[in-house]
Amino acid sequence: MDVLMTVRRLASICTMGANASALEKEIGPEQFPVNEHYFGLVNFGNTCYCNSVLQALYFCRPFREKVLAYKVQPRKKESLLTCLSDLFNSIATQKKKVGVIPPKKFISRLRKENELFDNYMQQDAHEFLNYLLNTIADLLQEEKKQEKQNGKLQNGSIESEEGDKTDLTWVHEIFQGTLTNETRCLNCEAVSSKDEDFLDLSVDVEQNTSITHCLRMRVKKLPMILALHLKRFKYMDQLHRYTKLSYRVVFPLELRLFNTSGDATNPDRMYDLVAVVVHCGSGPNRGHYITIVKSHGFWLLFDDDIVEKIDAQAIEEFYGLTSDISKNSESGYILFYQSRD
Repeated sequence: MDVLMTVRRLASICTMGANASALEKEIGPEQFPVNEHYFGLVNFGNTCYCNSVLQALYFCRPFREKVLAYKVQPRKKESLLTCLSDLFNSIATQKKKVGVIPPKKFISRLRKENELFDNYMQQDAHEFLNYLLNTIADLLQEEKKQEKQNGKLQNGSIESEEGDKTDLTWVHEIFQGTLTNETRCLNCEAVSSKDEDFLDLSVDVEQNTSITHCLRMRVKKLPMILALHLKRFKYMDQLHRYTKLSYRVVFPLELRLFNTSGDATNPDRMYDLVAVVVHCGSGPNRGHYITIVKSHGFWLLFDDDIVEKIDAQAIEEFYGLTSDISKNSESGYILFYQSRD
């Protein structure tokens, strides 16, 4: 048994090496971006939900830069953020241009911190993204609070507890936007509005539509990186389970939102698609996740430890199916748009 496992492991390593070598040749030495690295991530038993989101976030440049900057700060006790900064730093400082890295430390920490992910079952990539961003934001807010209590901030002022809760972190600076809901009184016709902050937007999907058609909420403040979650899993009463909506939803390479409120702070903001987490399969607890990312003008597909260069036209394959029947499909699940300004 041990010999068989060793043979399989060696075969896997050889395959990874061949894939990496082919990628480097396909990009070419002259075209390969300076100081860029394309590394696949080892799957530790249905951890593709995690790998796909981590790859997408790595190629959201503002997020990557902040995580790498956190790495050089004075050493802190181990957390999900320290493990993420170690992983990103490991990729960014590799001597080789391409290869494979095992995110073992990060996965171990994730399983230790949240029992939802402490198993070998398939998990939801959006739930993981949500948990990761909120956990990092909470950690940064707690650190800022500690610094204030220790009197380490330059101005030396210690704000109230209420002030601490509203402190914005770089997670908020990158991902947070604001929705506004307007309500008109039927009696006096007075209009009142209520604002709601978000780190990502969950969007209902319809057959044969586009992402701009599906985005109906009014946006007051557009974020630096707009993360859109397509709600592809719907509970079916007659089946007593969730099923996948493989609807065809077109997502453009360039995006401008026209559903901004009248008092929007940045209504003309233009976005470029930088990453897409794709769900492959027929349901939320089965199937597989991969990621496509844009890097220095070309597109790459990350499938756990495999990395391949793809044509931009191939992105259309991930829009979904024109048939209403729930089938196995490779369809865009989380879209990451980065603003140009």
